[in-house]
Amino acid sequence: MVERRSTGKIRVAKALWYTAPGKVELRTAQVPIPGPGHAQVQTLFTGISRGTERLIFSGSVGESEWDRMRAPLQEGNFPFPVKYGYCAVGCVVVGPDKLLNKNVFCLHPHQDVFNVEASRLTEVPAAVPARRATLTANMETALNALWDAGAGPADKIVVVGGGIVGLLVASISARLPGADVTLVDVIDRSALAQTLGASFVTPDKSPTNADIVFHASASAKGLETAVGCAGFEGKIVELSWYGDKPVRVNLGGAFHSQRLQLISTQVGHVATSRRVRWDYARRLAAAMKLLEDPRLDALVSDEVAFADLPAKLADVFAGTSLAPVVTYPEG
Repeated sequence: MVERRSTGKIRVAKALWYTAPGKVELRTAQVPIPGPGHAQVQTLFTGISRGTERLIFSGSVGESEWDRMRAPLQEGNFPFPVKYGYCAVGCVVVGPDKLLNKNVFCLHPHQDVFNVEASRLTEVPAAVPARRATLTANMETALNALWDAGAGPADKIVVVGGGIVGLLVASISARLPGADVTLVDVIDRSALAQTLGASFVTPDKSPTNADIVFHASASAKGLETAVGCAGFEGKIVELSWYGDKPVRVNLGGAFHSQRLQLISTQVGHVATSRRVRWDYARRLAAAMKLLEDPRLDALVSDEVAFADLPAKLADVFAGTSLAPVVTYPEG
């Protein structure tokens, strides 16, 4: 592959580092001219993984999970300091001809310009705007969860927790022919749910007798609500990750007599039902294809400037709105 090489100087980048419980800072790093097989990406947007990054921000990643929790291009080590993130979209400014000047997705932390192996980049289709492409990693999680659940047409599906992942699960579920999909949250997500083809209720009005229940609220009350929604031999699929926080759930009542199933799902491995024929690259491409739905722009409408992250990230994690997209100045 013929590559176009830059004759410019070494660039100075800024990256977000989690440095102590409740503290982050922007640190500088030199970004050299990339060598063969590598590319340089000018970042356009990054997405904040509100569940995972909030646990990192608070120092709640248990020592037993330090290795498993490493992001693909993370720097530093848990608990601190660590450069973390995996939802970056940018434009290739130096690299292989097939990627040059193309928008790409990369599992990279929050940084304004970075070098990476070209093989780690996934071209963003023309039908997917760069901002919306920040949902790619979360869409992979949602897709994997649907596979783990075995959800199908005409199923009665409940999603407890209306964050980004829960909303994406609802959006995919609502595309199943004949599926009856309800989103449950303590925050009024009715407009978003309707936009994505689902109905909405608060926990006190949760449906019952569901075939499949997805839980994505990262709370014990949410998990208990999810268990209560499942019908006979129904399946509760747990997407939440709690870090080192213990979680209590009531498994009395009808849990055993109703023969309920409580299973975990996690994006680190392709779901068992697809693993023989699907690899990570194929799953990633499928997630990107699912992002061609323009209704998903409603999930990335809020934004925060990269330079403002040290001052505003605590409020992002403490608030109840969807995690904003991080915006970057043009390089």
